[in-house]
Amino acid sequence: MKLTKIFLFTILFSLALPFFAQKDKPLRLGVVGLSHGHLWEVLSRLDRGDFQVVGVAEKTTQLWNNKMLRAKVDEKLFFQNLDEMLEKTKPEAVIVYEPIYDHLRVVEACAPRGVHVMVEKPLATTVQQAKRMAELAQKYHIMVLTNYETTWYPANHKAYDMIQKDGAVGKVSRINVYDGHSGPVEIGCGPEFLEWLTDPVKNGGGAVIDFGCYGANLSTWLMGGKKPVSVSAVLQHQKPDVYPKVDDDATIVLEYPGVTTIIMASWNWPFGRKDMHIYGNKGALYQDNAKDMRFFSGNKETKMVADALPEPYNDSFYYLKAAVRGDIKVKSTDLSSLENNLIVVEILEAAIKSNATGKAVKLQ
Repeated sequence: MKLTKIFLFTILFSLALPFFAQKDKPLRLGVVGLSHGHLWEVLSRLDRGDFQVVGVAEKTTQLWNNKMLRAKVDEKLFFQNLDEMLEKTKPEAVIVYEPIYDHLRVVEACAPRGVHVMVEKPLATTVQQAKRMAELAQKYHIMVLTNYETTWYPANHKAYDMIQKDGAVGKVSRINVYDGHSGPVEIGCGPEFLEWLTDPVKNGGGAVIDFGCYGANLSTWLMGGKKPVSVSAVLQHQKPDVYPKVDDDATIVLEYPGVTTIIMASWNWPFGRKDMHIYGNKGALYQDNAKDMRFFSGNKETKMVADALPEPYNDSFYYLKAAVRGDIKVKSTDLSSLENNLIVVEILEAAIKSNATGKAVKLQ
């Protein structure tokens, strides 16, 4: 009897070995597009070992001359055609650094091949595009994730826990989200990035899209995945000589039952910022940056530093690999989830419509 058990265990262990070996291997990653300024996220992690760039798809061959990328990725793995890259290199997942308008095109190519997709924020330029991406994801059983810098901020997660689990501020009544910088031209974004970032079709808008999406993402998360009842917005052209085609400043108001979120997204801040203030009937929380926080209770201010997040929840590429390999399950309420980001796109589209009509747009 003992010999039989040992034999069965040996068989099961040998069958499991390929599975565990695969989980330990670097994620086979495709890079789609090289025009996005956030490409540095891949470049800075090329030597880390958790992923291997197996293919690059970029139709503009001049952008192939990226010294850091070319030093680590064989020139034979660069393709102008996305379908060719997918067929020849067989990535498990792709990360997208193309115009937001092209995110749907990438999902259309990847979904039938079973290739998971992570796009840079936001998910899409229109609700129609976003819904089509969701249909494809569901049909072909792939993940379509959205990456935001603020998803990996320890301060945001500590604030979430203090509010949702500890009730630190009591009943939340107001969320103010501040995002932006002095402008993509002003901070020196490259011409290949500016070409589409300041285009109303390719990017979907200006600051309202580029930075409004952060607040919409965080508010949806903090509100447990609920849509706001209504969206109101005012978009400004404070620098029409610099950004003639798109807004450079957006104020978006989201109304929930008993809670108001104000998103202040701008290319006109005198400094770069991604901070948030949350108010309740018992106190307030300020997330000043990725780690530093302040808690206000009565007249007392307590400064805090949020602890580092555990792997894989501290990094977009660790998270992507863990999700693809099945080490974690992406919940519908997660910041990166498709469900959250469908609502984000609906909020942004409503904001643009509200500005055009001068009226609040109802979502529920």
